[in-house]
Amino acid sequence: MTTRLSAAALGALPPTVAQPAYDRAAVKTGVVHLGVGAFHRAHQAVVFDDALAAGDLRWGVLGASLRSPGVRDQLNPQDGLYSVVVRDGDRRDVRIIGAIQSVLVAPEDPAALVAAMAHGDVHMVTLTVTEKGYRLDPASGALMIDDPDVAADLSDLSAPRTAPGFVTAALAARRAAGLPPFTVVSCDNVPHNGARIRQAVLDMAGRVDPDLRDWIDTHGAFPQTMVDRIVPATTPDDVAANEALLGVTDQGMVKTEPFTQWVIEDRFAGPRPDFDSLGVQITADVAPWEDAKLRLLNGAHSAIAYLGGLAGLTYVDQVVAIPSYARFVEALWDEAESTLTPPPGLDVPTYRGELMRRFANSALQHRTVQIAMDGSQKLPQRLLAACAARLENDQPIDALALAVAGWMRWQDGVDDAGNAFTVDDPLAADTARRVKGAAGPAAKVAALLDLSAVFPPALAADARFAKAVTDAHLSLVERGARGAVEAFAESLPKS
Repeated sequence: MTTRLSAAALGALPPTVAQPAYDRAAVKTGVVHLGVGAFHRAHQAVVFDDALAAGDLRWGVLGASLRSPGVRDQLNPQDGLYSVVVRDGDRRDVRIIGAIQSVLVAPEDPAALVAAMAHGDVHMVTLTVTEKGYRLDPASGALMIDDPDVAADLSDLSAPRTAPGFVTAALAARRAAGLPPFTVVSCDNVPHNGARIRQAVLDMAGRVDPDLRDWIDTHGAFPQTMVDRIVPATTPDDVAANEALLGVTDQGMVKTEPFTQWVIEDRFAGPRPDFDSLGVQITADVAPWEDAKLRLLNGAHSAIAYLGGLAGLTYVDQVVAIPSYARFVEALWDEAESTLTPPPGLDVPTYRGELMRRFANSALQHRTVQIAMDGSQKLPQRLLAACAARLENDQPIDALALAVAGWMRWQDGVDDAGNAFTVDDPLAADTARRVKGAAGPAAKVAALLDLSAVFPPALAADARFAKAVTDAHLSLVERGARGAVEAFAESLPKS
């Protein structure tokens, strides 16, 4: 059996593999991260590792899984070490990250996680728990007090079950100990992420202890952020290839692209790393960066996922390699770009060119089905907001509507070749019921537009929107996804 990656194995790694040069034994735990998945390990943990490498040893990370022990079982036997494999065409750069010291599994010992978060060395709690993890009602934005786990936290915060519960319990413990609050930094790819976790925590604290709520409101900090790095799911083949290079097995490896970006609102409750020197952008207003990323990168990603996946295309690079799909993506960007107010420092044409190069990176093998997950929660900010903005200015939404129709067609759970797949989405049962009960494509569109958790009522009631999406959906039914995209591309003005 091949040896596992560990501190003891570092000395035997090939010299081309970068590894921690700082004293890991001297590192303090300054960050607790909730939801220690692949994205965190390829993004924020790398930044904290850079801070440690620069000599600031306050920024070690304690990872926490709120559900399964999978990541704990990958990393703890490896002393928290893992590889970040940066792939770009034939290029493969491997770096060992040492920032994560260990991983806890929250359900196994919730009190231990709360105690760790309440420790005086901790200055930041970061999160990647997906939009579902905030336990906010999609319609009202308020804490879902009828959610069983939320209800359990509200009745007894000594053993939290939810991300807002853990943050609230830890902040309560810090207040009781006379410690200042930590900064809560959401790194989820959702709009207004800082405001969302703040809302969830304040709602919970207010129901448990109004004085605690006031203390958090006065002294706490929940900055908005924008995060960007493509991190495809790791496959067994990736692990095997990495093992052949390292000479040891790394069960916690992640693969990613060269590009990385982190923009954080300048709002902190206490110490922070020297983010500016680490390549992180600190700004007074994250919203313009967030809108550009959501509507250009993420909007195109969702369109590629549905319209490519329905056509039987497995990877993003396969989709954009087809000229008609590439033209469609550019048209989608033309529409979305008109709704943006770019921040200083963002050159949109250059950004678009970089995005297309990133999409075309065949080494990543970024699966369309992975991007298609949880579409009902992604659609509003990625596509629908741009639709509403365009219609407000009486502008056409042909490309955006085709992308929205792609999501609707995806809810059938069958691709154009008749192959069934699982619709991995919190609202999958509801969307399946709606499309099954509808007589014909137009009725399916109407049934889905009535889904207020996804479609804002004003947009759903707009006849221009309904017609554009219905026409696009009919094209998908009649021509298949690839045929519909080709027909769309043919309709565009010749450049």
